[in-house]
Amino acid sequence: MAQLRLDYEKFAALDTEILVAGPENDRAFREYWRKENLPFIGLPDPEHSILKLYGQEVKLFKLGRMPAQMLIDKKGFVRFVHYGRSMADIPDTREILDLIKTRMMNP
Repeated sequence: MAQLRLDYEKFAALDTEILVAGPENDRAFREYWRKENLPFIGLPDPEHSILKLYGQEVKLFKLGRMPAQMLIDKKGFVRFVHYGRSMADIPDTREILDLIKTRMMNP
């Protein structure tokens, strides 16, 4: 999330909002957001309802949720999905920004 924070203005310049859903409860999530000073939207999901809705995996041996990145357009259509196999399997923000420029600007 540190890289998303650093690149937040680039996303905003492309009229793109970042939303991060996490497994923590409201209080823990709020504290983390405040401590890290994150400029984007954080959504606590302790019941895993968002996780289930979008098919994000949970692997107990890898300490919980596997990373998932999605681009959803303003009409609610999913334009890109990446399900990671580990916490190291996360697309670079440059790749995501390029996808936004090509897929979202030219649907």
